[in-house]
Amino acid sequence: MSDRPGSGGSNGSNGSNGSNAGAFVLIAVVVVVLVAAFAYTGGWLTPGRITPAKVVNGLAPPGGPALGFRRNHAKGICFTGTFEANGAGAALSKAPMLAAGSYPVTGRFNLATADAKAADATVRVRGLSLRIVAPDGSEWRTAMIDAPFFPVATPQAFYALLQAAGNKTDPDAMKNFIGAHPEFAAFGAWAGSAPWTASYAQERYNSLNSFVFTNAQGEDHVVRWSFVPAQQPETVSPDALKQRGANFLDTDITERVHAAPQRWTLSVTVADPGDPTADPSKAWPAERRKVEAGTLVVSAIEPEPDGPCRDLNFDPTVLPAGMHVSDDPFPAARSAAYSVSFNRRTAEDKDYPHTPPEGAKP
Repeated sequence: MSDRPGSGGSNGSNGSNGSNAGAFVLIAVVVVVLVAAFAYTGGWLTPGRITPAKVVNGLAPPGGPALGFRRNHAKGICFTGTFEANGAGAALSKAPMLAAGSYPVTGRFNLATADAKAADATVRVRGLSLRIVAPDGSEWRTAMIDAPFFPVATPQAFYALLQAAGNKTDPDAMKNFIGAHPEFAAFGAWAGSAPWTASYAQERYNSLNSFVFTNAQGEDHVVRWSFVPAQQPETVSPDALKQRGANFLDTDITERVHAAPQRWTLSVTVADPGDPTADPSKAWPAERRKVEAGTLVVSAIEPEPDGPCRDLNFDPTVLPAGMHVSDDPFPAARSAAYSVSFNRRTAEDKDYPHTPPEGAKP
């Protein structure tokens, strides 16, 4: 091989330069496509498009978000415990934490409000979030509420609800929203008439969204699930709850767990063909098949500041083998919004109070 001018080496260099130029053009095209994709995802090219950031922005109260806190379900308390699987769930899913055994749990009781200082008696919806970890490191994360169905049928309708609820200039905004979304009436009726309980320990928490469970034989089942309390609900009037203090739920669950572990049964409901799997605003018939798959045992409570749940993102799409999302569009939408919320609150760490509220019990 010669490196003399005019030799084959020189010609080879020209060919290499041509190839490099082509490669740079290809890279540039790929970068442009990626930037365009991110721009579209962010809503920059379509200002009217609903984005996760817009949804999260819509959750903020009039005075702005509570910095360092979750953008919704901002008020909560951490717990640890176990999920005691009885093995019955393995008929539906090969997920490792449904095989008979005991699996560690980190969780959070919470209120569906963007106000981290809201009085407990003023918040209608209560929540339960869980992370269950299998020996192989896989996780099942889920965030549930005590309502029996969701207020609206689609993520787009949820964003419209946020806009209507936050509209201070149009007195008919909510009336117009309800007229356009008749499914909201059922939720409104529940919120206005369902009894209030005295404790997080007395609530039934429901996934509302549907998921697909796949068993070891490759059979798929579309399911929803609930955690049903061992404690009998104690009905208390809203006025009586207001007399219990702004943070009575945290105090109550702390005292209960200190006295004895608190338990919930995991009940998995299996859909029949034709059930509305993509619409969480519609409950499935009560006679659907149910499988009791185990027991959640809450054994320790910790205040959220610096507690084990504080920095957890309870993304409902974090699922083990044997579980995956269904045609329900909400889990993906929730995952995207949770990510925005998580990124914002972790960036605001300096604004978060890293000490438990005065009077909080360890």
